[in-house]
Amino acid sequence: MSDVVADFVASLDERSAQDSHVLVEIMRRISGHEPQLWNVGTIGFDTYHFRYDSGREGDGHALGFYPRKGKITIYLMDGTERHAETLAGLGTHTTSRVCLYIKRLSDIDLAVLEQVLQKSYDYLKAHDGGMHRA
Repeated sequence: MSDVVADFVASLDERSAQDSHVLVEIMRRISGHEPQLWNVGTIGFDTYHFRYDSGREGDGHALGFYPRKGKITIYLMDGTERHAETLAGLGTHTTSRVCLYIKRLSDIDLAVLEQVLQKSYDYLKAHDGGMHRA
């Protein structure tokens, strides 16, 4: 883990830091990439290329999360709706279009989370360069 990411995780409260270490290991295992700090506070792994219907395009992290005190945001860049059936067995969480929100990892089934993250990552990498966002 880079010093920047390690320093950021060390700056978190104890529970957030512990959960972040677990998520880093899961996402590192899935992506085969080391974590990088994206924006302010987002820990991301690997990249994918996307295009908006408007023609705008760019690169984003293929896997990532944003740890905050009392809530962790996990990004599913292919959309949470694709994973609705599997997420039903995750445990206590909420979702938005591309975000999965949990209070702490002890509230969820980590095996289910890892399955969702693996499917999301595989989908993004299979569609790299052609991932469309509305």
